[in-house]
Amino acid sequence: MLTISNFYKRFSLALATMFTTLYTMAQDSTTSSVNTTTTNSETTETMWYAEPWVWIVGAVVLLVIILLATRGNSSNSNSEKVTVTKTVSRDGDV
Repeated sequence: MLTISNFYKRFSLALATMFTTLYTMAQDSTTSSVNTTTTNSETTETMWYAEPWVWIVGAVVLLVIILLATRGNSSNSNSEKVTVTKTVSRDGDV
């Protein structure tokens, strides 16, 4: 059931999302009222972390670390295992 408090939370979240979207779209202005031409002869260098292969290698390394951490210790599989059985008898049982 949708309560009043829950409704206000959802409404405020939707409103904040809408305003954020409108604000970010307003920042992307492709048309200009003033026609100016600017030439720039500087070369731009991309940072090493902007390359796609760096992200792929990083994801693979992270996946290997997670798999090794969750694998568990396999050295315990060769050790002896002890099973304990407990039998309970009560006074009324014959």
